[in-house]
Amino acid sequence: MTGNLRTSSGRYLRRFRAGRDEPLAAFHRGELHRVLLEELPEDVVRPGTEVRDASEVDADLVVAADGVHSGLRRQLFPAAPGPVFRYTAWRGVTEPGSVWPAEGCFTNGRGAYFMVHPLPGKRVCWALGAAADTPGVRYPDEQAEVTRRVAGWHRPIPELLAATVPETVLHNDILDLEPLDAFVLDRVALLGDAAHAVVPDLGQGACQAIEDAVVLAAALRTEPDVPAALAAYDRERRKRAAYITRTARSKGVANVSTAWWMPVLLGALVPLMPASVIRRQTEPIWGWSPPSP
Repeated sequence: MTGNLRTSSGRYLRRFRAGRDEPLAAFHRGELHRVLLEELPEDVVRPGTEVRDASEVDADLVVAADGVHSGLRRQLFPAAPGPVFRYTAWRGVTEPGSVWPAEGCFTNGRGAYFMVHPLPGKRVCWALGAAADTPGVRYPDEQAEVTRRVAGWHRPIPELLAATVPETVLHNDILDLEPLDAFVLDRVALLGDAAHAVVPDLGQGACQAIEDAVVLAAALRTEPDVPAALAAYDRERRKRAAYITRTARSKGVANVSTAWWMPVLLGALVPLMPASVIRRQTEPIWGWSPPSP
């Protein structure tokens, strides 16, 4: 649930309160993929297929949703800047029932943060984000590296790490994109990370891709033709995606700041922040509504 913010020593800067704060439900992304795949014919999705070069295709519409390193984006917009490295992060999911019940929270430390959120099946997902100067650095034992970095942090962080199978710990560099001047070209539409990769500090990466898909589908239903639909999609999505990207980036900079005074500042200001201010800050993010059917 949202609202629980702690220091690395365990002190609560803010606690969730029912009726004041919005509860947040989480689920495993792999399970979302499974639900979506079950709605499609078996031969539609071909995993493990890399798009290396474009060839001539006879289609009314091409949706380029090939991720932050999109080859189609590079071909369509060769002058657009590529992904930018921001920081590094580890993620894991505990074994079912090993640490349960669990409270969702976000912990700020100097140069790092630790996120905890319960999942269905009595599992808990966690993530450590940390400042880094160089992308691509990896460790022989990623779980041990996470444990080393959060040594002395509050419970149940040590228990969560110990309850995670070491081989399942993921280590990824966090990248984002500068906002593009357009998400469409002719009859091709960029969608998701291919259009607007965003750091995870607002929890909006996959959410923005889903919003893209909903808006694009609605435009294709309501506009007179594909070019008009793509123009409507571009108008509606670019401004919001740029706002989310820049807001998440600013939050990420603060979350992994190595400045000694950043945790001190958060510890002083957050407990004084009224709920109304927090609601105003989050409304542009959480208050999105899909197009009317």
